[in-house]
Amino acid sequence: MGFLDNLENSLKSLESRDERDTGREHERREAEGNAARAAAPHAERLRNSPFTAALLEHATRMGFAKRVKVHIVWLDTTLRLEARDKRLDLRPTPDGVVGVFTANGAELRTTPIDLDGDPEKLAREWLD
Repeated sequence: MGFLDNLENSLKSLESRDERDTGREHERREAEGNAARAAAPHAERLRNSPFTAALLEHATRMGFAKRVKVHIVWLDTTLRLEARDKRLDLRPTPDGVVGVFTANGAELRTTPIDLDGDPEKLAREWLD
């Protein structure tokens, strides 16, 4: 009987741990949902702004001049530009849009992006 009692106690312990983890998972998903809702206006503006269209145009033109293919990808609400070993992610946050500059797989810096600013300047900053 000792083995069966031990097994039953172990199962109860696992069940109670799963219930606690489920509560934490629910809280985490709720926090992520709140952050996504707070960032939604910035994501919509990033997707539909003239700044984004001009940035894509300048980046592809500059890449062509340097003989570099610029890959453009939307990952959910994030706009990613890739050229060789350089990457620029424009990520909407509750506070606005943030640009994440990456080279050779290492994050170099993060900077706030002004969607009313100069997209050509941002493209030069990324590709130079």
